[in-house]
Amino acid sequence: QVQLVESGGGLVQAGGSLRLSCAASGRTFRTYAMGWFRQPPGKEREFVAAISWSGGSSRYADSGKGRFSISRDNAKNTVYLQMNSLKPEDTAAYYCAADVWGAGTEAESSYDYWGQGTQVTVSS
Repeated sequence: QVQLVESGGGLVQAGGSLRLSCAASGRTFRTYAMGWFRQPPGKEREFVAAISWSGGSSRYADSGKGRFSISRDNAKNTVYLQMNSLKPEDTAAYYCAADVWGAGTEAESSYDYWGQGTQVTVSS
């Protein structure tokens, strides 16, 4: 069983930055890929970014390329999402997820465990 707890959300002005954190339980964190998803108000949940178990590879949705950066610290069982140049359209609940068996894809169905989410609100 893996438990994921997100933190770092909040209210920020457009153009600002936030760093989200996701702390994972369990000693096997370093063996699985991690992803970030978000769900804007009234919309479906969507992929944001994913990172491999080693941190050696990552992928991003087009909406975040050049602005968002995913990273992980396996010694701390934590994955991060650094978000810069935030826009009002980035307003959403952000979720981290663990892909225990795969490489971390854009598909929600690949992920086995999910956190409860943290709210990010970007004001214009």
